[in-house]
Amino acid sequence: MSSDTDAELRRRVDAALREIGASPDLPAERGLAFFADATELALAHVSRSGREHFLIPAAAGSWRRMRTEAEADGVTLVMISGYRGFDRQLEIIRERLAEGLHIDAVLSALAPPGCSEHHSGRAADVGTPGCEPLSEAFERTRAFEWLDARAGEFGFRLSYPRDNSMGYRYEPWHWCFTP
Repeated sequence: MSSDTDAELRRRVDAALREIGASPDLPAERGLAFFADATELALAHVSRSGREHFLIPAAAGSWRRMRTEAEADGVTLVMISGYRGFDRQLEIIRERLAEGLHIDAVLSALAPPGCSEHHSGRAADVGTPGCEPLSEAFERTRAFEWLDARAGEFGFRLSYPRDNSMGYRYEPWHWCFTP
């Protein structure tokens, strides 16, 4: 990312944080990285409902290989969420605030716009049949056990373990491709 693009992203993040009632210092205070929206995406997964999920091409290919390998081991991995841009992240946060949630609670579960790994097109929220999506119960599934043991072989890592330094709640379902 060029310094002009980086500066523009930081301006957008600052403006969004002010709009939602959070301090523009939040990314620095929590040690959050900035992520520009991915510019090249590939289809990674189609859910049973027909919803398409996208990742950057390298991550999409790795996801498909990982999912196939898990299936061969009797484990079903389902992508719940892939690429999500800055504007969609801001929209989700606005929705949570409109529901009456406090900004601190919202930002313990969602990254501020501009700081979400989903923007990079490398993050996947993963589920498995029979488990409530986006819940800590995922940690007690064969799918999580398989990911914990094997995801690294495909370039994926758990982003938000318990007591992570970035201030997010534990998310056993959130995996990021880091080649």
